[in-house]
Amino acid sequence: MDEIERQSEERGWATAKTLAEALPYIQVYDRETVVIKYGGHAMGETAVAKQFAADVVLLKLMGVNPVVVHGGGPQISAMLDKAGVKSNFVDGLRVTDADTMAVAEMVLSGAVNKEIAHWITVAGKEADVRGVGLSGKDAGLLTVKKTSRKKRDPDSMIEHEVDLGFVGDPTKVDAKLIKGLIASETDDWVPVVAPIGVAEDGATYNVNADTVAGALAGELRAKRMLLLTDVPGVRGADGQIIRQMTLGQASKLIEDGVATGGMIPKLQTAMAAVRSGVEAVVILDGRRPHAMLVELFTEYGAGTLVKAS
Repeated sequence: MDEIERQSEERGWATAKTLAEALPYIQVYDRETVVIKYGGHAMGETAVAKQFAADVVLLKLMGVNPVVVHGGGPQISAMLDKAGVKSNFVDGLRVTDADTMAVAEMVLSGAVNKEIAHWITVAGKEADVRGVGLSGKDAGLLTVKKTSRKKRDPDSMIEHEVDLGFVGDPTKVDAKLIKGLIASETDDWVPVVAPIGVAEDGATYNVNADTVAGALAGELRAKRMLLLTDVPGVRGADGQIIRQMTLGQASKLIEDGVATGGMIPKLQTAMAAVRSGVEAVVILDGRRPHAMLVELFTEYGAGTLVKAS
């Protein structure tokens, strides 16, 4: 046996060992629902998108029911720039007027949504796993109300209402269509959901993708919700990644000012999802290859897990 053959054999044994060690975790997630929030700048990189799609297909083939909810902020910004539409932000939230809403829906429900569903279908072609592109407007999936936000004037310290335009918060999730897709005994569907919702008056609203993922995961009583981000997890006061925390500990991180910036709404989303029935939420770095597989099927995981207690 030459050196190349020896190395190949060693890799084979290492792969077999990894699969054997994953068996207990594969059994834990068999036929369970995992909601995956997919977003960030990595979403626009074709190679990363293809790898993500392949991992989603692998989850489906291993008995998991993945449901993908995606964002698309950078893609919306790029299209608005091309269209010459100026964006205004209040406390990090995009003010969405009618023109901006039209572009946001075109990008989210159109280009981004269909591309993700397409890559899943391509990756799952041999096994007949197929991505299905949806938005919250389909089959009454997501009913919303106009978002209400207050901002304190730094001089007078008086709070006043901020009009964010067509930005909504979920009030009702009707997941009948998604439940039907993932329960199919004849086909392997992977729902891919764009964060667009409809108000009672019929108006279309843009919704934060993290919030949609949390609301949908709660309605589906998901085993896990994975928040794929651009950071490796939640850091404690010492700067180290916290591997696991309770709702109380997560709340304290916010109260003590340890969690700052964009991590605050992510923790709030995770806490709300757990309170609504999700067993646990994991905040992890979606840019790392196979991060979802490491999190679900290995002992140590790949991010910060938030659970009830």
